[in-house]
Amino acid sequence: MVDIKPRPNHKLYIQILRRMTPEQRLAKAFELSEFSKQLFVQGLRQRYPHLPEPEFRHLLLQRLAKCYNRNY
Repeated sequence: MVDIKPRPNHKLYIQILRRMTPEQRLAKAFELSEFSKQLFVQGLRQRYPHLPEPEFRHLLLQRLAKCYNRNY
């Protein structure tokens, strides 16, 4: 399989990861996970700006459960 997407900084990224301690890599994984969740919430809020907070929270939990179920 050929990777057609250019990734000019990929080697540098791998080098940086290799220099990190296991604790630092784990912390980075948690940071990226939280960041992606924030992006998901913000995107959902932009799509449904009119929803009151309780309804938005319900929708968010439904969508998160749907994502979770697809991964396992």
